[in-house]
Amino acid sequence: MIITLLTHATELHKPSNTGVITHRRLSNFPEAQCHRVIWQRKQPDPALLQRLGALSSGLLYPSPTAIPLTNHSALELPEHLVLIDSTWQQARKMVNHSPYLQSLPAYSLNTDTPSRFTLRRNQVAGGLCTLETVTELARLQKLPQLAEALERDLDQLLAQAHHGR
Repeated sequence: MIITLLTHATELHKPSNTGVITHRRLSNFPEAQCHRVIWQRKQPDPALLQRLGALSSGLLYPSPTAIPLTNHSALELPEHLVLIDSTWQQARKMVNHSPYLQSLPAYSLNTDTPSRFTLRRNQVAGGLCTLETVTELARLQKLPQLAEALERDLDQLLAQAHHGR
């Protein structure tokens, strides 16, 4: 599993950004690679463009044409997935302003599990934060130890946030 977290610049300074935790956790698992790239509207990251050209790639992003992932279809995932690490409003803009993302096949998670991430407003119904998304991906990819570690990371983030209130 190779993941690129395409991160909106405003996320870098938010204590509630789960992409940081996800990136850190994946660096400890040899079954997963995680690259963090800061999105720029006018200059796409050259390393990301190179990965997109060299690997079979897809965009994990809910859209009307996205292929819903199930236990069976997860076996047919491309080797590299791009995930948008931002607010939902920013994510829509990032996809709309990035032709290289629009050209990728889109996949979506098909989960009944509601998001536990309540640290931000204006969440999309059925939407998951970056950490929850990668947790679900790990489950689909039959990486239970990684999924459990990510779940613990989310528990810890939420406990710290609620304790600080």
